[in-house]
Amino acid sequence: MNKSLLRDIPKVDDLLRSPTLAHLFADTPRVSVTEALREELDNIRKNILDGALDALPCTEDILSSAAERARMKSRPSLRGVINGTGVVLHTNLGRACLAKEAVDAVINAATGYSTLEYDVASGSRGERYSHVERLLSRLTGAESAMVVNNNAAAVLLILSALAKGGEVIVSRGELVEIGGSFRVPEIMESCGAKLREVGTTNKTHLADYERAIGEDTRAVMKVHTSNYRIVGFTETVTREEMGELAHKHNLPFIEDLGSGCLFDLNRLGIRDEPTVQECVRAGVDVLSFSGDKLLGGPQGGIIVGKKEYIDMLKRHPLTRAMRVDKMTLAALEATLRCYDEQREFDAIPTLNMLGADADALRAKGEKLCQRLNAIGAHAKCVPVRDQVGGGSVPMQLLDAYAVAIELDGVSTEKLEKHMRLGEPPIIGRIDHARYLLHMRTIAESEFDTIEKAIAEAMA
Repeated sequence: MNKSLLRDIPKVDDLLRSPTLAHLFADTPRVSVTEALREELDNIRKNILDGALDALPCTEDILSSAAERARMKSRPSLRGVINGTGVVLHTNLGRACLAKEAVDAVINAATGYSTLEYDVASGSRGERYSHVERLLSRLTGAESAMVVNNNAAAVLLILSALAKGGEVIVSRGELVEIGGSFRVPEIMESCGAKLREVGTTNKTHLADYERAIGEDTRAVMKVHTSNYRIVGFTETVTREEMGELAHKHNLPFIEDLGSGCLFDLNRLGIRDEPTVQECVRAGVDVLSFSGDKLLGGPQGGIIVGKKEYIDMLKRHPLTRAMRVDKMTLAALEATLRCYDEQREFDAIPTLNMLGADADALRAKGEKLCQRLNAIGAHAKCVPVRDQVGGGSVPMQLLDAYAVAIELDGVSTEKLEKHMRLGEPPIIGRIDHARYLLHMRTIAESEFDTIEKAIAEAMA
């Protein structure tokens, strides 16, 4: 370590008087300039102490790096990105993209007053669930419905209201963990309910459930394993059989469906994902699922089922703490109306992306390749497999195409970083030393931005 370098690090006040400062930091508040300079100098000091720097950068380079820091800080933390990963329901990137109708509804609700809890017909207070309850009941066949802020909250509320102080019977093969270490056994414990495991990891029989029912039993529960599958020597009990058994003993049959879909994905070649309607017809009394996954709407925990149980949930003290706001309800109502009007496939981006034909994706990729090759990049369309994402349909990958991009003199890692740190960020994938942009999750309207970012990387 060269200690003399530490003494030569310029002072913040001296840098603030630099004549080039005004140009680099145009329209940037002085406090942000000062903070960026201090951070840049701290970084230089750290690199010297670590032995990673044997000469000080020139003043212009210090100011330029600090200016980039200030620009990064001035950008909103939560902002739009271009998703080139091919994962349709990418949890880290916000899951489902909303339909235009849903976006318009959110803007309308957010920019003024609304009928959130006001009944225009009677001129009196209304109920916020009324905006989606009738739609959900009509679409699912359930007697009643409500919405809380996410599916984890829905499960927490259901177990707290229907099973506190008693046992809930669940198959060992369904004791799932989802993102954020949310585990069914632990959520039961926090609700004051006791888990009663039955069967084995790979096989559970109806007799296992029946033997477990006792005076402390409060509910029979099924957890749809939406983020994994057990295959091979397996056996499970059907919803119809579980519902019949629960009702025989005057118990509610509840299910955490996870993703939850109102659209038959078999029409898109995606198998083994039950619809909400199928579960209701099978006899599930209380069913919960996510709004921002396969449904293609906003984040929310949707609960449908028998009116007597839904009414109990609405009256529970936790409900107020979990209630959704006007923007969520506006987006959800608009999304559900797309289903109600039977135009969900065309209107809802999630379903549209999931149903994208591989040949159409290849044609889209070839268009991007032509544009990138015309500016000197090396791009070609390659076959890939895409994921549904969001803990949905774990066993099935989707045939697709991506654009593989190489630039002369720019490593794959540097290209990925450049694209990710741009504005807007472009999130691609590195696979087998290739930088890939998957076409399923990229719109042609985003090609201009991608071309510009590649041109900047080449420069």
